[in-house]
Amino acid sequence: MKKILVTVVLGVAATAAARSATQPAQPPSQPAAQAAQGQPPAAPAQAPVIKDPAEYNAYVGAIQQKDPAAQVSGLEAFMTQYPNSVMKIAALQTLMQDYQQTNNSQKTIDTATKLVAADPNNVRAMALLAYFDRLKAQGGDPNAKQDLVDAKKYGQMGLDALPKFTKPEGTSDADFQKMKDQMTGIFNAAIGISALTDKDYDTARKTLRIAADLNATDFSIVYPLALAYAGPTPPDPKIPPDSINAIWYAARASIVAPTPQYQQQIEKYAKNQYMKYHGGDDGWTDVLAQAKANPVEPQNFAIKPAPTPSEQAHNMVASTAPEKMDFATWEFVLSNGSKDDQDVVWNAIKGKPVQMNGTVIKATAEQFDIAGSSDDIDAKKADITLTFEDKVPLKLIPKEGASLDFQGEPASYTPSPFMMTMEKGKLLKAAAPAKPPVHHKSASQ
Repeated sequence: MKKILVTVVLGVAATAAARSATQPAQPPSQPAAQAAQGQPPAAPAQAPVIKDPAEYNAYVGAIQQKDPAAQVSGLEAFMTQYPNSVMKIAALQTLMQDYQQTNNSQKTIDTATKLVAADPNNVRAMALLAYFDRLKAQGGDPNAKQDLVDAKKYGQMGLDALPKFTKPEGTSDADFQKMKDQMTGIFNAAIGISALTDKDYDTARKTLRIAADLNATDFSIVYPLALAYAGPTPPDPKIPPDSINAIWYAARASIVAPTPQYQQQIEKYAKNQYMKYHGGDDGWTDVLAQAKANPVEPQNFAIKPAPTPSEQAHNMVASTAPEKMDFATWEFVLSNGSKDDQDVVWNAIKGKPVQMNGTVIKATAEQFDIAGSSDDIDAKKADITLTFEDKVPLKLIPKEGASLDFQGEPASYTPSPFMMTMEKGKLLKAAAPAKPPVHHKSASQ
């Protein structure tokens, strides 16, 4: 695992905690002169008291070491000699800090684990464990499954214990709040990544949202949140996507991606999600600009969804006269439009001779089943029933798959599945062998 310096228990947290937790009161039997010989002054009455002078001197000798390596050596020796000391928690806490500062990840984890066992409410140790376990899992650790189980465990323990966390001596209110916010983000991220892996999208969305809004530049949190909002692939109707949030956090992830390659890949993914929801790429550059300018999703952030099929049908009717529409557009409006829009088209074409080309699906002397739209030609599915007043001569009956130029008069239709019946059929010329269809892009494409 890469060497990672976890800042949440360093800085003001560690310094303030060291002042309040690691210095024991002097044993009552110690003469006052010893305090002048480099020993710390007496701590408040509530501080742990070491009654054995030898134990006291061993602890103070270790804790006063300025060099982290020397302090580690002294505290490890102290813990070995006095495993049940009243200063056990304070010693472990300082050891955990020292191992962090020297980038000894494994020793940091081992010490934090001992600290949680000794003090089940030690949020600093739980934050370290939740953080490291999550990063190991996301980094491809062979034991990733167990890492996430542990990350979730420590994340939940940390959230449960955090309300009991008291402000360390010498810490300002602002720094204490910052410390708690950092831990809140760490605990929720651990739970959220575990939930996402378990496909618990509801929990993943809630917890990762808290973590991402507290850590807006952390790609390892922001991008998984986008995936949580997008939902499972393939889609599951029981877990509908939250498209707007998915698009925002995917765009945000592309901004904070660690490499140009990741940035391009994630931006492409975000844009595809946008186009899928919006129906086009217009407005995408504005969304990307907002994601760059705002670490947290604005409250008024919105994306106009793509028109519904009914709205698309209405726009077609409003912009093009039915006589100038192709067959695929008639089919789309008559299948998806409102009753009024359907009537506009149908009243304009009913009983009027129509000349067009299609592909024969099935043919008899009295009736041809024809695919008229490009989609149905590709699917080899009839959408036109063409009937004849006189039987078609046997030699003129086309083979299945043949391309046919014909004329007919629309007489009736059913919207779903779509089928138009045309009467008074005529063959305009002999059927030709099947040929690749000329695609007229339908409104649904």
